[in-house]
Amino acid sequence: MIFGGGSGNPFFTTDTTAALRAAEISAEVLFKATKVDGVYDSDPDKNPNAKRYNSLTYSHVLAKDLKVMDGTAIALCKDNNIPIMVFNLSVRGNINRAMMGESIGTIVGESCEVN
Repeated sequence: MIFGGGSGNPFFTTDTTAALRAAEISAEVLFKATKVDGVYDSDPDKNPNAKRYNSLTYSHVLAKDLKVMDGTAIALCKDNNIPIMVFNLSVRGNINRAMMGESIGTIVGESCEVN
C-alpha cells in the first residue's frame, strides 16, 4: 500500500505521518524513498568522505542524530518494530528492487548491526 501526503496537523512532518500510517496498518516495512542512496554519517553533498551505512539500529540513528527522518518518526517505527528502508528514488527500478527485498540503500531496524 502506498500513502502520500501529510496529516495536516501541526508538529507532524510527512515522515512522522508515514510512520504513523505504517503503524496503523501493521506494515512490515516503511520505505523512505529520497534523493540519496541511504543513510550517511554526515551530509554526502558537503563531505566527500561521508560513510554510507548498510544497516543501523533505531537507537544509533537517534543517538547520533542522523538526519534520515525526524526523531518522532524513528521512535514510532522503533516502538512498533517497523524496519525502515532508505533508498534513492531517482534510480530507475529502485522501488521494485526495494519491494523485492534487494539490498539497496540502508535498513534501519531493531536488530540491525551498525555497518
